[in-house]
Amino acid sequence: MKIFLPEGHHFSLKFILIFPFLFFLVPSLGYSGEFRVTPIRLDFDRGTRTGLITVVNEGEEKLSLQMRAFEWAQNSEGKDQYTETNEIIYFPRMMTLDKKEEKIIRAGIRIPATTREKTYRLFIEEIPGPKKTEGVNVAISIRFGVPIFVRPLKEEARGAIDKIELSKGILNIWVRNTGNTHFIINSVNLKGKNMKGEEVFSKELSGWYLLSGVSRVYSLSIPQDSCKDLAKLDVEARTNRFNLNGKLDVDQAMCMP
Repeated sequence: MKIFLPEGHHFSLKFILIFPFLFFLVPSLGYSGEFRVTPIRLDFDRGTRTGLITVVNEGEEKLSLQMRAFEWAQNSEGKDQYTETNEIIYFPRMMTLDKKEEKIIRAGIRIPATTREKTYRLFIEEIPGPKKTEGVNVAISIRFGVPIFVRPLKEEARGAIDKIELSKGILNIWVRNTGNTHFIINSVNLKGKNMKGEEVFSKELSGWYLLSGVSRVYSLSIPQDSCKDLAKLDVEARTNRFNLNGKLDVDQAMCMP
């Protein structure tokens, strides 16, 4: 079993506590070691085309890792897609770390900066060793993808809330990256008010990276009791670069099933 940590940089046995149901599904569960990766992203441009990643084995057992590079894109729904690439140079391809040992991964880019940002991930994946346990055993391995950004020649960070739609009590919000570089949507915040201007509904949705030229739809079902009192919805998408705002005047027909 592989566990993917796209954004975190540290794994420990505390992770097992998050998924206690796993212990009821299998008679024996093997777990991986603990390792730390720094930095958790690399940024390249015209002046910087190489970088170093430090991997530290913080566990009590020997740790084996393998590395693979992928081009990182997002589809029309904003979902991440990966295609193996040779545009990223990296060494070593595999490594073994003893207890408390740290090693360096060297990474670089083959292509120069262009008018639009290029995005990749270098995946660092644990190779599970044999487990000396009786009965059925499931080994958990950790896979962490270090984002690699090749900045454009001139960055233009822009975004927009393209559309806000409420139908049958389902709210859809389209957020689009109109620039040539990524930004991170930290949260999408909703506030609904009634005819008197009183707040009757609020919600915060979690965000993620939004790559250049990509749109993402945020969907939410509004409870009928709240929806019937709505007269106006304010939407704020908070990013690491700017905030985007939009609003919707609510007709009660929008809440009807």
